[in-house]
Amino acid sequence: MSDEETREPVVTPVRVVIALCLIAPFVAMLWVGSYAKVDPAFIGIPFFYWYQMLWVLISTALTMIAYKLWQRDQRGRKTQGGGASK
Repeated sequence: MSDEETREPVVTPVRVVIALCLIAPFVAMLWVGSYAKVDPAFIGIPFFYWYQMLWVLISTALTMIAYKLWQRDQRGRKTQGGGASK
């Protein structure tokens, strides 16, 4: 068998989850109509502002999750591919 036939697929379920983790904050922030309002206010802060600040924290968490999944995926590929000998 050639090298191309034994290769693992580039799009795996883990990579799809990684992509979703990284794309979600962009979709949430670019869909301005969903949060362009004043109510409900949180401790006097209009919804428009606290929603965006909440996404800063959510984006950080999603990026960390994506990074950890990527590291795990790469370790798995190295061990399956024969490690450093390949």
